[in-house]
Amino acid sequence: MPSTAKLTYPRCKAVSVALLLMLTAGCESAPPIRTAESVELARFMGDWYVLGNIPTFIEREAFNAVESYELNESGNVATRFRFRKAAFDGPEKLYKPTGFVRNTETNSEWGMQFIWPFKAEYLVLYVNDDYTQTIIGRRKRDYLWIMARDWNLAADDYAALVAIAVAEGYQEQAIRRVPQRW
Repeated sequence: MPSTAKLTYPRCKAVSVALLLMLTAGCESAPPIRTAESVELARFMGDWYVLGNIPTFIEREAFNAVESYELNESGNVATRFRFRKAAFDGPEKLYKPTGFVRNTETNSEWGMQFIWPFKAEYLVLYVNDDYTQTIIGRRKRDYLWIMARDWNLAADDYAALVAIAVAEGYQEQAIRRVPQRW
């Protein structure tokens, strides 16, 4: 008759510690993410071509993606996100979320609402001095948008924006170039 092995206290404790370590291994919080020191909302408004991203499920096949912002009288940001699906001549998709500035001291922390009552985190990580290039991200580093006022950004400028995102903890291999042709 086979014997049933009993876990002794030290062995049981070791197994418990190992299980606890495995369960908490993924619970490490990412280092803090830096946002832009200040965003002038009026200058930030307008059209931005999405040149690179770590995409959400709705934009995985986006071509000619453009994000447009308009400041409302209420202080909210009317947003239009449009792109062609799967090809330059694919069907046009349009989404109209509303942006809510959460940190009015810097204007760099927003909530973006696609469906009421949920507001996704939307952080302006970087905007250059002349408001022609920006990076939008999240603390989880799960989504990212590299945008510019010109769809045909110089390769060196794009690489510099990717380097900023990588310095903030984003994985370079996860960043996808969004096809743009106008």
